[in-house]
Amino acid sequence: MTRPAEPLIPCVGAVVHDDAGRLLLIRRGRPPALGAWSLPGGRVEPGEDDATAVVREVAEETGLDVVPGPVAGVVTRAAPGGGTYLITDLVCRTVGGTLRAGDDATQAGWFSRTDLAGVELAPGLAQALTEWGLMPGQP
Repeated sequence: MTRPAEPLIPCVGAVVHDDAGRLLLIRRGRPPALGAWSLPGGRVEPGEDDATAVVREVAEETGLDVVPGPVAGVVTRAAPGGGTYLITDLVCRTVGGTLRAGDDATQAGWFSRTDLAGVELAPGLAQALTEWGLMPGQP
């Protein structure tokens, strides 16, 4: 007897840098990675494409308006309660809004490479951004 496959849950994340090259991060207020800093993002709602979802999620979690660009990369993470998050991270640029934490983010901010040394990042985030050439200060 074969075990049914665990569901894939489509999600998006936003890789956003400001003009100084700092990375936009939110501090998670809910599992997974409660209390860790991560990219703004979340689940893709029914009827949404990735671009629409990432614009909505960034606005909800940071108050910023973004324009999505190319896919930075795709990662999978275990979802609490079963299943697997299939996360498509998109490079985005800001076009407006005012930075503030909202929705399930307890804080939001811009981080330089030096700033990142002192914060707890979500598991696998630093590795993925480094592999994609998107860590702040990375040549």
